[in-house]
Amino acid sequence: MNIKLTVFFDAPFWVGVFERIDEDNFAVSRVVFGQEPKDCEIYSYVLENYSKVSFRSFLKNDADNGRAIERKINPKRLQRIIKRETSNEGVGTKSQQAMKLEYETLKQEHKKLSKERREELEKLKFEKRQDKKKEKKKGH
Repeated sequence: MNIKLTVFFDAPFWVGVFERIDEDNFAVSRVVFGQEPKDCEIYSYVLENYSKVSFRSFLKNDADNGRAIERKINPKRLQRIIKRETSNEGVGTKSQQAMKLEYETLKQEHKKLSKERREELEKLKFEKRQDKKKEKKKGH
């Protein structure tokens, strides 16, 4: 299992994105830090709260991605990769896909619930109008 944390500034808050790569799965979780966290604060957060972080979205991991991590990498190449990742601002494409997928599913659930509430409200209004009509027909 490999875990990666990317911290970046998103609008008014500093956000951390945990990426967890298992044998066949890729999961992402988003954590909001608020003010800019120092390295020691991030380290202590990971030590104390990693067990509480909820990974919701899962995507299938590419087979070649897992192999690339296990093989030995030339130290100079490793330095270049680290430099590129630390200078990179934003979230990796897999993370973006997973977070977008999670957002879309939550959006669909919210849409379904609001539709059910709206239909229930319309039904109650209709029944109220019918009761009013019956009261008028009675005469008094």
